[in-house]
Amino acid sequence: MPSLESSPVSESPMLVNFAAYDRTGRRTSTISLDQISDVLKQEGQFVWLGMHEPDESLLVKIQEEFGLHDLAIEDAHHAHQRPKVEVYGDSLFIVLQTAQFVQGKIAFGETHVFLGPNYLVSVRHGASLSYAPARARCEQSPELLAMGPSFGLYAIFDFVVDNFQPIVGSFQTELEALENDIFVDKFRRDVIERLYDLKKELVTLRLAVAPLQDMLNQLIRFHPALIQEEVRIYFRDVYDHAVRVKEGCDTMSEMLSAAMSVNLAMVSVGQGEVVKRLAGWAALLGVPTLIASWYGMNFEHMPELPGRYSYFVMLGITLVAVIGLYTWLRRAKWL
Repeated sequence: MPSLESSPVSESPMLVNFAAYDRTGRRTSTISLDQISDVLKQEGQFVWLGMHEPDESLLVKIQEEFGLHDLAIEDAHHAHQRPKVEVYGDSLFIVLQTAQFVQGKIAFGETHVFLGPNYLVSVRHGASLSYAPARARCEQSPELLAMGPSFGLYAIFDFVVDNFQPIVGSFQTELEALENDIFVDKFRRDVIERLYDLKKELVTLRLAVAPLQDMLNQLIRFHPALIQEEVRIYFRDVYDHAVRVKEGCDTMSEMLSAAMSVNLAMVSVGQGEVVKRLAGWAALLGVPTLIASWYGMNFEHMPELPGRYSYFVMLGITLVAVIGLYTWLRRAKWL
């Protein structure tokens, strides 16, 4: 990264990467923030600047040098914007939502991009990986970077979309790990909670991925002054990746919904089996209870009451009835 001239603004750690490129796609000599406006006047050169959560003073300086619109700067300073592509004169303001793993959980962030005829400015907020690998890949192919800042914009889109794919894969891996816990006949609260958390994270991820198709379609079809014809084919490739990621999100969403339904259904089936067994044992206890209740009544004429072996006869009848009912319930799988 070129070193910048001493300046309170230029020395800020919020300015992550800063370079100027000539018409061949190679970095030019070192410049400072104050020299940006001069470089922009030179034909065939463009500036690519990357920032991370800049403060108001740095954004004001960037606005002065690049001539950015007030509303776009206001959005870039305050995050929590929806994904969008907005036109401000001869420039575009683009908002992308990003995602990455932070301490085993998915965290979401934003990237705001300013695209002009000869500049590309990215502003990262929250959970977002550095675009240094994307820039390095572009610099390894200067003949592609010579297409201008729109190719750098493609590299950012491609980097963001590619980072979504392993996250969708992690959902699949975790769901497979939960499958053994899903198909059980007893209720486990932690399984339902984890499935719900996965569903919630997937919905948030889908909200970040879904608008990419419309945004990329707009960049492919419109803005000829900013998106070179040679670059549009690269945006179509990112569009295909975005479609695949969205389809993966939709599939995983259906699988998670099905997993939650199956888990609840299995729990209901298990509870039904418990109720059936309780009903079966209650029926078995009901036979001797019924007979005992009959002979506990104060009637003089009862069957076998005066007989010498009446007690043993009724005991035998009770056992036969209980054993017969037990056998029938076992065959019916109620016990």
